[in-house]
Amino acid sequence: MISKGQKINDRYQIIRTIGEGGMANVYLAYDTILDRNVAVKILRGDLAGDEKFVRRFQREAIAASSLSHPNIVEMYDVGEDDGKYFIVMEYIEGRTLKSLIKKRGALTLPEIIDIMLQLTSGIACAHNSYIIHRDIKPQNVMILDDGRVKITDFGIAMALNNELTQTNSVMGSVHYLPPEQANGSGSTIKSDIYSLGILMYELITGKLPFKGDNAVEIAIKQMKEQIPSICRENPAIPQSVENVILKACAKNPKNRYASAAEMHEDLKTVLDESRANEPRVVYLYPEEDLDETKTIPNLDNVGSKRREAKYDYDDEEEEDDISKKDKKKKKKNKNKKKKNKPMIILASILGALVLGLVFVFFILPAITGGKEIEIPDVSDMSISKATKTLEDAGFEVNDKNDEEYSDEIEKDKVIRTSPKAGKKYKKGKVITLVVSKGEEEFEIENYVGYDYNDAKDELEELDLEVDIQKKQTSDSTVAENKVIEQFPSAGEKVKAGDTVTLYIPEIVIVYPDFVSENWSVSQVKTFCDKYGVTLTTTYEETSSYEPGTIISQTRAAGSTVASGSSIGIVVAKAKQAVAEDTTTNRGSGGNNGNDTNGESGDTDS
Repeated sequence: MISKGQKINDRYQIIRTIGEGGMANVYLAYDTILDRNVAVKILRGDLAGDEKFVRRFQREAIAASSLSHPNIVEMYDVGEDDGKYFIVMEYIEGRTLKSLIKKRGALTLPEIIDIMLQLTSGIACAHNSYIIHRDIKPQNVMILDDGRVKITDFGIAMALNNELTQTNSVMGSVHYLPPEQANGSGSTIKSDIYSLGILMYELITGKLPFKGDNAVEIAIKQMKEQIPSICRENPAIPQSVENVILKACAKNPKNRYASAAEMHEDLKTVLDESRANEPRVVYLYPEEDLDETKTIPNLDNVGSKRREAKYDYDDEEEEDDISKKDKKKKKKNKNKKKKNKPMIILASILGALVLGLVFVFFILPAITGGKEIEIPDVSDMSISKATKTLEDAGFEVNDKNDEEYSDEIEKDKVIRTSPKAGKKYKKGKVITLVVSKGEEEFEIENYVGYDYNDAKDELEELDLEVDIQKKQTSDSTVAENKVIEQFPSAGEKVKAGDTVTLYIPEIVIVYPDFVSENWSVSQVKTFCDKYGVTLTTTYEETSSYEPGTIISQTRAAGSTVASGSSIGIVVAKAKQAVAEDTTTNRGSGGNNGNDTNGESGDTDS
């Protein structure tokens, strides 16, 4: 694991992690040479240990680094440091298009056209440089606060796809996978166009066109099913807009746009009034031929060249060849048949016996078993209700259920059956219930100290709702954009759809304890001037405090400072000395002014 402060290639100093995935970890780093922040993506796991993949990754990444377009994330550097293979990219402060869709659902048509124009412009630039992305999806598109769009992961997507082409496996997001990639036929520039069409469908509807229980099921739908009509779902959508999707998402690449640039030009006028009554697009080439499954013939008896010619030779010629060979074989085998006649009879008896057993154990039960019945749909039922429904239909229910996580079916209810609903079997067939374990829970990470925008994006990528709240604090050293607290806390369990509250600081200024903290009058005055507070200073003679010491304040320490308010302080002042009276106090009583017994002569006469 890369730690904060660590340098990659003695140049890129890691600041923090900004993303993790099965293929790579992404870090925010500081380029110490060019004095700028960058994103460093470091390969992880099996990919970094595969020399062939690493070489391909480096080659493709270097090729992608030649791309320069405002809608493509710029790649700065590719390299290796102590076994860590990395690429350095432009650091984008924004969110993924996927997180925006999750937050808002369907976008407005002007927004969608603006985004698609930027995407097709960037992809057209790549295609002009003979570079195919091969993994276009909202997760690989960043959108900035000002609306600009940036396409990411060119180098990795290309290298990864080349690897997958050789191993005949499918990775990446199957929801955006073109039919030709799904069936292993390889990719062209029109493969990227198909993925752009699926992405546009998701922007308009807020959902994906093809769903399934697993990747294989979705891939089959990509190959066989036409994309659903957005105009039927929402009649307010112009036919011209749907036509863009239909042309981009045609199963047959011949029916798609010839290039991303052509799609870009079509999008420019798609909302024009002149196209308001545009008819639905009609494909020039058949779509249904693409999903045929071709069976490889047995090559034992016929030469491969003739098979490759798809059996275009004359069947009569083949029969003539076979008949000639048969005549030669008949002469050789004629005597053998006479000798082997007893063995043939024995074999016939054994054959009849086998057929009888097959009839008794397989054919007879099938005949007497009655008609096949359809498995009823028991999804979203309780286990007891589903069991009763299946048993009433004539099926047996497995005592042991399968369990799966589900974010659609609540816990302890049936997701589906195995075999699936709708299939037909004879009575007595054992059906297994697949029961929901509820939504999958996972531990939330610690986001305290993160920029709240970055934390929000990461949480939304996990399908979590994010609530940003301000929390008052008197610590003025805390950055205003940093998370100071979160709920639930790090390590607690959450599930998709849960709300995570992030607290950011609201700095509150409070009055210090001027007395106990020994503030000077000038310091108090500076404080009051800074926060718009009127200061009143009163001096009090006292011998208990040093002159200039603040001995009291009119507002309690810790109370909130409000601009325009006032505060008073009392400051110690030196007590003035009282002068001694040395004058003689003479009375008018005629005793020569002398005091008698200490009594003065100021008595009344």
